[in-house]
Amino acid sequence: MSALMDTVLIERTRALIPEEHVEQKRMFGGTCFMVNGNMLVCISKRGLMARVGKEQAAEALSRPHASPCEPSGRPMPGFIRVEPEGIETDEDLKSWVNLARNYVCALPPNAAKKPKKAKSGKAAE
Repeated sequence: MSALMDTVLIERTRALIPEEHVEQKRMFGGTCFMVNGNMLVCISKRGLMARVGKEQAAEALSRPHASPCEPSGRPMPGFIRVEPEGIETDEDLKSWVNLARNYVCALPPNAAKKPKKAKSGKAAE
């Protein structure tokens, strides 16, 4: 997927997600959309990664162009990878975003992590 196509897919995805409690972040080598601090979907040159939860995973994997998400060879339960061909139409993309929203919007808000304080080598005086 080219950078232009990646940008278009990000814009198409953003249009499907209500503004409230949504944040856009660079993660996993792509652009992720977070709802209440929880990852919803991630757009990258490899397609879409959708967080659908373990309960919806079997249904999601039965869809065309879907596979388990295994970055670095390790499975991520509840996350599905969708090839670019599986999100070419607005209807297909909306279906994936809605499936992810069903799961993620039911999760409690994830508080932002506070930055760790740097430890100094000096003992407190």
